Amino acid sequence: MYESSLKSLKFLHRGKVRDIYAVGEDKLLVIQTDRLSAFDVILSDPIPGKGQVLTEMSYFWFDKLGHVIPNHLTGVAPESVVAPGERDQVAGRAMVVRRLQPLMIEAVVRGYIIGSGWSDYQKTGAVCGIKLPAGLEQAAKLPEPIFTPATKAPAGEHDENISYEEAAKIVGAELAAKVRAASIQLYSEATAYALTKGIVIADTKFEFGVDGAGKLYLIDEILTPDSSRFWPAASYRTGISPPSFDKQFVRDWLEAQPWNKQHPAPRLPAEIIAKTTEKYREALKLLTSA
Repeated sequence: MYESSLKSLKFLHRGKVRDIYAVGEDKLLVIQTDRLSAFDVILSDPIPGKGQVLTEMSYFWFDKLGHVIPNHLTGVAPESVVAPGERDQVAGRAMVVRRLQPLMIEAVVRGYIIGSGWSDYQKTGAVCGIKLPAGLEQAAKLPEPIFTPATKAPAGEHDENISYEEAAKIVGAELAAKVRAASIQLYSEATAYALTKGIVIADTKFEFGVDGAGKLYLIDEILTPDSSRFWPAASYRTGISPPSFDKQFVRDWLEAQPWNKQHPAPRLPAEIIAKTTEKYREALKLLTSA
């Protein structure tokens, strides 16, 4: 499903991946479509079944990590808030969540040096102002996970890495400290578990929101192939960008194309779409298997 078209609820927003509708005054219906964005550009070709994978994986992690921080789930069945003829649009790919005020930062945690962090490190020896040991190779494990926030850019624009001090100016010192502590604990517990399933979580991005009383909640999706780098532990090594279970596979293909990373993106070949679907499903199966 590239985009939803519900008529029974008020439409609010279409993001890079998610379509959002109002459920009364205090709840939202969040639908995970099969859209894929790369380099902050929404691709024209959907990844079949991706929305269901992201939803099932998020539900899994929200349940597993619920002791760390409250999340935005309500327990309301998505099929119960739409018209009968629209249930196929939400089945397996939607959540009914609390309506909260999102914090205007991306909470990024890195346990390995890769991606934009690797680029920053090569230039400055640091990531988001955090000095790292000299001589690290690409994809090296860091001595401990680091919190490297980013701005939340409007659709079509690029998120920018910022320092912790800048993040504290945006959300306030108290909330910034809570977000950093929760993010690192969530990442640390998730990575320890994932390793037992043969997956290295190199880095991830969390999003948070607050209610009217200022209480902090974990929102959005969590620890999915869209918001994280998942590497097969068996083939992990340093000095390269390791093979992955996430959309890095698509990014690598796009990087090899003559493209300026502006809309429109190149159309994806059928084999790239099929392989991406396969990678997402494999990550879900490995992580959620008993």
